Amino acid sequence: MQQKKKVLVLGGTRFFGKKLVERLIQEEADVTVITRGSLPESFGDAVKHLQADRTDSEALRRVLGVASFDLVYDNICYSPQNAQEAVKLFDGRVGTYIVTSSVSVYPFGEPRKVEADFDPYSYLIPEVTPEAVDYAEGKRLVETVLLQQASFPVVAVRFPIVLGHSDYTRRLHFHVEHVQQGLPLGIPSPDVQISFIEADEAADFLLWLGRSSLTGPVNACSEGEISPRRIVSLIEQATGKKSILVKEADAANQSPFGIPEPWYFDTTKARSAGFNFQQLNEWLPQLIIDIAGNQHVRESQ
Repeated sequence: MQQKKKVLVLGGTRFFGKKLVERLIQEEADVTVITRGSLPESFGDAVKHLQADRTDSEALRRVLGVASFDLVYDNICYSPQNAQEAVKLFDGRVGTYIVTSSVSVYPFGEPRKVEADFDPYSYLIPEVTPEAVDYAEGKRLVETVLLQQASFPVVAVRFPIVLGHSDYTRRLHFHVEHVQQGLPLGIPSPDVQISFIEADEAADFLLWLGRSSLTGPVNACSEGEISPRRIVSLIEQATGKKSILVKEADAANQSPFGIPEPWYFDTTKARSAGFNFQQLNEWLPQLIIDIAGNQHVRESQ
């Protein structure tokens, strides 16, 4: 009888992290989830739950004891301090460490971004680690610390904005609601091209990575790009209402897709290793229709 794969998930109770855990359960992996709070009911008793704050290294050590894992998925690593603690904590105790990074490691602008456009193997780690860095620099330093200092194989998954029905950040919902309610949408550069990925696809990619031999940074996004103007046009079609696009708006009406320059990504590395990404136009229009329909039902109740 084949031994179950031992998997640890740091985070994993929301959005694509939750979907990843559900897939691991379906594959009958031996899953342990570390969170600060409770687990979704859908997990049932199929996973082992350990409670600890990701930023409290001593608490992590206590709850993990001497356990070792074939795979660790770290969905909540945001600082070089988190990464440095992981390097120490999992030394000799993990087969592969998969950390959720972000395309925020790249600057905006042309051309299409490839993994080499940010090189964590040569990026300098500050002698004195700053206590507070912005999200993008935090992810750069997370990758840099793990890939330069870890004794175990590391994969850094560079996701773009992840969209889905259960997105707790409600970034696409924001646009649908603004069009439905006749509110202005602040988009300074409405025609720039942006990459996205759907939540189920993000979970599928993470699951696939656990079976692959890829290491280092890897981009993951759906095939094809889209502009904010085109997204709003799809929302207009789904809602039957006209949008109000403006170059500048107050914070409450500023689009989370309102980037100044193109931001789209090359997935050759992942595709060459065998992963097939969805076409963006195969899922985004339907997702917009679904969100618009649900919002309409909510408003009519």
